[in-house]
Amino acid sequence: MGQTNLNLAALIGSRICHDLISPIGAISNGLELLEMAGGMQGPEKDLITDSVGNAKARIQFFRIAFGASGEQMMGRPEIVTVLEDVSRGGRHAFRWAPLEPQPRGMVRLAFLALQCCETAMPYGGAVRVVVEDDAWTVIGEADKLSVEESLWAGLSDMDKMAEITPALVQFALLPTVASDLGRRVKYSHSDRQVMIRF
Repeated sequence: MGQTNLNLAALIGSRICHDLISPIGAISNGLELLEMAGGMQGPEKDLITDSVGNAKARIQFFRIAFGASGEQMMGRPEIVTVLEDVSRGGRHAFRWAPLEPQPRGMVRLAFLALQCCETAMPYGGAVRVVVEDDAWTVIGEADKLSVEESLWAGLSDMDKMAEITPALVQFALLPTVASDLGRRVKYSHSDRQVMIRF
């Protein structure tokens, strides 16, 4: 994917997330007003509230993973909030180890790597992000992993990239965005752990 196409795809991702977050926020506000007025109670309201919260969290996550990154820094509180929100009620737990603010482009790489790890853990698991001396490591751990070698091989060697479906677009974006940032992606795995470094 050329640089122009990569930037265009990121801008499209940012635009979609920006346009979706406003109506979802309005629905959330409407639910709060209904609750204060006593007009909606019970499991139906809880289901709608949970669904809106999940959609909002996923959009915030996608905004970072697929949107334009720019050169600004992201603080730990914002990153941790997004990860906690997106994992609430799900099968995957995310842990963010870095304490200092990080460049948004590197956070984007980490979020793409988190999504790659998710695909290897269909029954759930834990993923943590560690930074040591500017070397990033994303580690996914689960009792049962499912690592499709033809898919994962493309992270380290784009010539070996398997056919990518929309659900797996993170596998194509991660090495492409990493290369744009002067990074090279490497991965390894064992029976219960998958590790992505860049």
